[in-house]
Amino acid sequence: MRDYIIFKNIKSSSLDGLMICELPPITKPEMRTSIIEIDGKDGDIIEELGYASYQKTLQIGLTRNFDINQIIKYFSGSGDLVLSNEPDKVYKATIYSKVDYEKLLRFKTAEVEFHVQPYKYLLNEAPFELNITNETELKVSNVGLEKSKPIITLYGEGEIQISINGSDIFSINIDDEYVVVNSIEEEAYKENVLKNRNMLGEFPILEIGINTIKWTGNLKKIIIEPKSRWI
Repeated sequence: MRDYIIFKNIKSSSLDGLMICELPPITKPEMRTSIIEIDGKDGDIIEELGYASYQKTLQIGLTRNFDINQIIKYFSGSGDLVLSNEPDKVYKATIYSKVDYEKLLRFKTAEVEFHVQPYKYLLNEAPFELNITNETELKVSNVGLEKSKPIITLYGEGEIQISINGSDIFSINIDDEYVVVNSIEEEAYKENVLKNRNMLGEFPILEIGINTIKWTGNLKKIIIEPKSRWI
């Protein structure tokens, strides 16, 4: 099978005349650090500041019946990126750098550089969903190799308390049918209305493996998107 990418939900092979000649290698992002040297102390102190975004570069080519304007439109903007050498993972990617389309037209080959966020996520990961009758807990799997930042949607009314793996994490007042607690964005909201003032505590984190989510209060339904991830 030829190499391909899926960018903004469009597969590269669906564009006439576009070839993916070479995919970027699978690499680990760089850890951003702060190094502090203290007089009189041997060595230094290294503080880890989180993983840095980085570039993934692929080689593209042209065959017959290409539409250069369609290709220019394709390689622009931001969206989810899937590479055929990691078909079950998805990157958050943006194209900032210039693509040399003059070179592409003359020599039928060029480079495209994607700016990607450090974590890659499981493609098409199914959410955990429970319509609550008498249940007070739900087991949720984070199948990645890093702690994840889930998106939790809570349906109910009044004060709801959430604990994960035996630790109280947050409480939130549901005053309008449901609320979304998004740990990636660190926002609580319903549609376009922010609900951060209704929330007390920390945004939840899922450990690697099985996590036990418990609750108290009048909760009617819970949906958890684990957002399992890798570096």
